[in-house]
Amino acid sequence: MANGESRSDVMNVAVGLNPRYDVPKPFQSFQSRRRRSKPDMANTYSQIYLHIVFSTKNRDTLIYRDIEERVWAYMGGIAKRHEMTPIQIGGIEDHTHVLVGTPTTVSASQAAKVIKGDSSRWIHETFPRLHDFAWQDGYGVFSVSRSAIPDVVDYIKRQREHHAERSFEDEYRSLLRLHDIDFDERFLLG
Repeated sequence: MANGESRSDVMNVAVGLNPRYDVPKPFQSFQSRRRRSKPDMANTYSQIYLHIVFSTKNRDTLIYRDIEERVWAYMGGIAKRHEMTPIQIGGIEDHTHVLVGTPTTVSASQAAKVIKGDSSRWIHETFPRLHDFAWQDGYGVFSVSRSAIPDVVDYIKRQREHHAERSFEDEYRSLLRLHDIDFDERFLLG
């Protein structure tokens, strides 16, 4: 542990089902972790958590169980490469949930775009049988308070249980309503 942190200052988080790694508590500023010699914005600190949800195109069941852990882990790597902190990533065959911490320099739309685009490209290159794979055009993105992170992590981990009784479409509508987001049914799922 760095800078005199004690074990009680560390929160364990998981990407997909594995591996585990430590994130300092309280959430360390993204600016202090950057590798640049001169920060973009001096004295800028942030604590921004996003829950990003998107499905496969037409809700096709293409994220097979034998590849899902690799897909979730790769998405975590994409987040890290783009200066985000992956907290929990998971889903089932037709959709994914991504919980990340983001710096102020990465917008919600940029986060969704790079995670969707880079993972789609990797899936095509890595799994030739999925040459037709695509994510839906849109996505849902929801801000998450630090105090709600454990609940969102648990929610993502329990996706199989949730979807034993509920479709992705119903889940997506519920998330939009929970966050008071107006939507038009005609354009709900792209």
